[in-house]
Amino acid sequence: MKRTYSQIDLDERRKIERWRHAGVSVEVIAEKLGRHRSTIFREITRNKFEDPEMPELAGYFCVAANSKAKDRRSRYRKLVRHPKLRASIIERIKHGWSPEQIAGRLAYERSSVRVCHETIYRFAYSTDGQEIKLWRYLPESRARRRPRNARRRHGRRFNPELSILHRPDIVRERNQLGHWECDLIQFRKKFGKANVTSLVERVSRFTVFLRNNDRQSRAIMDGLIDVLGPLPHAARRSITFDRGTEFTDWPYLQAGLGVQTWFCDPQAPWQKGTVENTNRRARRWLSRDTDPLSIENRDLRHLCAHLNSTPRKCLGFRTPAEVFRQKVLATRRESSYPARAAGRTSGRTYTAK
Repeated sequence: MKRTYSQIDLDERRKIERWRHAGVSVEVIAEKLGRHRSTIFREITRNKFEDPEMPELAGYFCVAANSKAKDRRSRYRKLVRHPKLRASIIERIKHGWSPEQIAGRLAYERSSVRVCHETIYRFAYSTDGQEIKLWRYLPESRARRRPRNARRRHGRRFNPELSILHRPDIVRERNQLGHWECDLIQFRKKFGKANVTSLVERVSRFTVFLRNNDRQSRAIMDGLIDVLGPLPHAARRSITFDRGTEFTDWPYLQAGLGVQTWFCDPQAPWQKGTVENTNRRARRWLSRDTDPLSIENRDLRHLCAHLNSTPRKCLGFRTPAEVFRQKVLATRRESSYPARAAGRTSGRTYTAK
């Protein structure tokens, strides 16, 4: 038999206020109202009145509590009143968008009906969202919400002059296109040494994945040369690596591509946080239990296209593909301007003579 639940109404809130002021315990109030004590406790905690400037007035008051509850439900009901918006949000969640990306994109597109990311989270964990298991598609795929925990840190080991400490500030501040971060996505040992190269541009967050059958440095560097070689030089200025042995053939990369290489400090993967964050996102599709030899290049291209077409908060909810394309076109216009200007100047000088 399906259990039914009714929201606490104003009449019940009047009784709760009266009994609380009389010093009646939560357990007794719950028994008198025929509700579970956790329901009453949650009602008092969530809907009590608080004002930092007037702490002496804090407490549970039925009218204020009723107003707070209505306001909270009205935000959730927006998804009930607008079925098209609701369907769009569900579709985007299932395509891997986070609630923050969805809310930010709605604002970026100037949608007539918008919701905040917290409303989307609440919907995903509501009864309706639980019925279709929306939590499975959220970034952390948790059946229940929980507070954020501190990140775990890992680490690794190179030549002092190549240390990230000597990397120009313009790279750190993300003010110039063409500076990339590189890492390897590893899998279970039982699958052998096959892995996936993860390459991310720092300004646009544009991502490229490449499969490697082993960890030989030369083969990995050849893959980077093949991918970045067709780009204009302004779009491939430097690459930051960790100190894994897979990247020891960096002189070959510099000779073949003409890029500067930098290496993180030992035990400091956070110094290339852009690619580390991208790898964490990619784990939703490339889990450690995946056999890397079963991954086709077309699968990786599809995954890259998905990540590069997903809006990012750090980009003003534009997509990495949009920003990368815009920046590359801008660098090409800048590089062609001096030549055109020189041609016009030369023409004018010749005419004057």
